[in-house]
Amino acid sequence: MESITASKEWQRLAELRRGRQDRRISDTFRADPERAKDLSAEAAGIFLDISRQRLDREILDALFALADARDFSGARDALWRGEKVNHTEQRAALHMALRAEPGDGVGDAETERFVIDERARMRALVERVRSENRFDHVVHIGIGGSHLGPALALDVLDAAHPDNEGIAVHFVSTPDPAPLAKLMRTLPRERTLLALVSKSFTTAETALAFATLADWLSQGKDRAQVLREQVIGVSANVAAMHEGGIPGEHQLRMPEWAGGRYSLWSAVGLPVALRFGMPVFEEMLAGARAMDRHFRNTEPRGNLPLRLALTGIWNINFQDARTHAVLPYSEALAQLPAYLQQLEMESNGKHVDRDGRTVDYRTAPVIWGGVGMNGQHAFFQQLHQGTDWTPLDFILVAGPDHGLRAQRDCVLANGLAQAEALMNGGADESGDALSPYRAFPGNRPSTTILVDELDARRFGALIAMYEHKVFAQSVIWNLNPFDQFGVELGKKIAKRVEPAVSGGKVPDELDPATRQLLNRIVRRET
Repeated sequence: MESITASKEWQRLAELRRGRQDRRISDTFRADPERAKDLSAEAAGIFLDISRQRLDREILDALFALADARDFSGARDALWRGEKVNHTEQRAALHMALRAEPGDGVGDAETERFVIDERARMRALVERVRSENRFDHVVHIGIGGSHLGPALALDVLDAAHPDNEGIAVHFVSTPDPAPLAKLMRTLPRERTLLALVSKSFTTAETALAFATLADWLSQGKDRAQVLREQVIGVSANVAAMHEGGIPGEHQLRMPEWAGGRYSLWSAVGLPVALRFGMPVFEEMLAGARAMDRHFRNTEPRGNLPLRLALTGIWNINFQDARTHAVLPYSEALAQLPAYLQQLEMESNGKHVDRDGRTVDYRTAPVIWGGVGMNGQHAFFQQLHQGTDWTPLDFILVAGPDHGLRAQRDCVLANGLAQAEALMNGGADESGDALSPYRAFPGNRPSTTILVDELDARRFGALIAMYEHKVFAQSVIWNLNPFDQFGVELGKKIAKRVEPAVSGGKVPDELDPATRQLLNRIVRRET
């Protein structure tokens, strides 16, 4: 495959950029009365509006031509069939199979059987734990995708089910001593269940956190019995779970073909089912499945994930955007920016393409953001008047209002107003000396994502839409979005550093700054 930047489709987009540098977004609305309607689409309970982006129909045509030239449809089919799209690790990427129904054709018969069997085992375990009423608390121990997805889902579903009185869930993602100590001070040992979630079951951070909590649970008891009765393991490494003393009826398997950042749909979503019941977890799967089918079957121009992906390509590669902000106007989605940081930056934060060549174009931007209403009193100053600009995703939730209509209306009005203000800008017309300081340049692009109601089904669809966006961008950039070798180097060095932190010899091969800091840490301990 030729270099993407040398292709005629890429060159056409570069030409369109040069011809539109001075045009404002607001002008495009005046020129095209149907713009808002034409640049919006809806699927699986998600309404997507890209009309406030710095693009038009001609640019969109060129972006769709680029996707076609990169064989987006063929890559999508290969992903769906279960081909080894993760070529560096020789694996399929079948996270869609985790929420598929029999007959959807995601992967092969063996994949389908694995999903059916594991979901049945998960359902049986969840129903038993919930019916026994032995546990009031579950501590979910996992890092990365084993933490970010379930933590976000719990926030969303707690808001959607405010009267739920299910098992309380606590998350431990690292062996940081402060939160561990707090849990051990406050939770009742007899009423606490541990869920150790690790694909390899050898992740050092989670292993240490688990050992600490297991020791605490076992004080004054037979440790082997505690492991049998008060621990659930979720892993692809069944042998390691057996060796760790977790009985088979407390083991749930993660598949090798679903990466951590795509694993919420597997038994990694156990805390959702324990707290809200298996039907709510399955509603979340149903929403994601609806978006999967939309992504698979809808032609490119009406395809929400592809539209979202191509908008990003335009901003990153032709407008020189360096970052991308995600601004949910919903407290329930406060952790969404962190979730998308991993999903996007771990997937497409690569500088080498699928052919092993160093790329000559920008790939994944830095993802950041926060709850929009809070952001208005913090970083929105830079968004409106800073020297740089940032593409934005505004995420609005229309309801329900939980009996607080005025409060809901205030949140929605602010989200709508900020998107308009960033696009149109404005100037102080009073003529006083402060006029330059009150000028707003505008022309700051944004996408609006409207969700009628943030329930389990629509939440599943929202997350799946972003998953498919990331995949579509990887196709354009010719990247493998399913490996993550960048997370490994620092961990290897940490294994050499940790003995020195504990008072051992400081390795000579460490750089001078690290040696200096280690010496200060060791002196503090003595």
